[in-house]
Amino acid sequence: MKRFGSMVFAMTVAAGLLAGPLAGEQEAPRKLVAPVRGEAQIELTAPNTQVVGNNVVTTLRLKNVASGPIAGLRIEENWFDRSRNAVPGDVYRHPRPWAVGEVIEVKLTTPRKAGMGDNRYNFTHANGTIKTTVVKKLDLPKPVK
Repeated sequence: MKRFGSMVFAMTVAAGLLAGPLAGEQEAPRKLVAPVRGEAQIELTAPNTQVVGNNVVTTLRLKNVASGPIAGLRIEENWFDRSRNAVPGDVYRHPRPWAVGEVIEVKLTTPRKAGMGDNRYNFTHANGTIKTTVVKKLDLPKPVK
């Protein structure tokens, strides 16, 4: 009896695998696009830095204007105190390749310390460096309902 149940299950799985392509439900193959190598260009708005509780939260809005997707986007925020000593900051890593024309919003959160002065950003990606251009406004895409 156990063999019969296993055989029925195997036949059902096989029929399900064969029925997809026969029923005209073929997916179009996804086109792979090579990521940018070397220097990539992005646009960003002026950072919005606010104190929220015991943290300093910096919000950046970024747009990929490079010739291809950017793989492994990494943003490091470095803070300095008034004596120019380094204070640890936050690091952001984008979880997937960043498509051309896509606008993203990044929040960097750093614990607030007495004497924090100014901050610097370091933008890199998996295959090189990033050149930034500051723009006045970038609109986020509207969510699909």
